[in-house]
Amino acid sequence: MELSQLTERAMEIRRRFAAHERTNSAGREWTREEIMQGFVGDIGDLMKLVMMKAGVRPGSDVDAKLAHELSDCLWSVLVLSRLYGIDLEREFLKTMTELEAKLD
Repeated sequence: MELSQLTERAMEIRRRFAAHERTNSAGREWTREEIMQGFVGDIGDLMKLVMMKAGVRPGSDVDAKLAHELSDCLWSVLVLSRLYGIDLEREFLKTMTELEAKLD
């Protein structure tokens, strides 16, 4: 699946979350900042799973949980990039070229 297709799928789910938020939350959609706060929470969960994978924290079914949390984080990055009008594919390739130049 192409990055643009992943982004469209992520935005489809974001639209469904937005409808849920309007109905079940404070009667409004989450702001970009609130989506980012959720992403920060996901990053914290990801860190706990990385610690479990390293044997520093106890846990079970770590590989499946790690895969899920990485997917959650990717969802947030894809949604935030769209909400902020960032062409993530272009910027990713640009950043990789810059990093590669630093390493040469």
